[in-house]
Amino acid sequence: MGRLRDKIVLVTGAAGAIGSATADAVVEAGGIAITTDLGGSAGMDHALDVTSQEDWLRVIAEIERSAGRLDGLVNAAGIAAAGSVEDTDLATWRRVMAVNLDGTFLGCKHALPLLKRGGGAIVNLSSVSGLVGGHNLAAYNASKGGVRLLTKSVALHGARFDPKVRCNSVHPAFIEGAMADALIAQTKDPAHARERMSRDIPLGRFGKASEVADLCVYLLSDESAFVTGAEFVLDGGLTAR
Repeated sequence: MGRLRDKIVLVTGAAGAIGSATADAVVEAGGIAITTDLGGSAGMDHALDVTSQEDWLRVIAEIERSAGRLDGLVNAAGIAAAGSVEDTDLATWRRVMAVNLDGTFLGCKHALPLLKRGGGAIVNLSSVSGLVGGHNLAAYNASKGGVRLLTKSVALHGARFDPKVRCNSVHPAFIEGAMADALIAQTKDPAHARERMSRDIPLGRFGKASEVADLCVYLLSDESAFVTGAEFVLDGGLTAR
């Protein structure tokens, strides 16, 4: 119960599999999770469109009024779209980049004034697709690769403060949940695609959102006090080949 005792952590995309599991894990570790997602998402503390600077300013101002500080941020909001560079239209490209990369940028930018007050930690959800390419993931690859290097820039910036603000990225492979289901549904033979994707992972299965959440708790906690600017891969061995 003490790993995140009394730490206040803002979680974006908290209606999704990873965001929801992370919020639950924060609470289980003794922290206070502030959950956000798009308006209309049930059970959220705040409505937040991560692509909207106005939404970010409003939510951060509300947290400042109610709590006066922020100890952690998990940028878990994200979307995926299948498509090669030829198949992807500009509107889809811009939407994926807006949510995955712009949303992470805005979160880091606007949460930092509160995080700097007592020191804190940012965890950015990238993907194994931010490390290796896929012929049919042009927009997703680009956005998640951007999150990886944005994280390193934020980490170096945060290291200049006293107290420090740390920033790390997490890179899951296929995780059970709505995002993976939606991508698989776009294939010609979803059952075969799921089987092939599982077979591509040396451990032979998709990951669990709770496994990603456990890593996020570590990166938010004081146990990782000497960890910043790093990328953590949860891929069942996929990139070990």
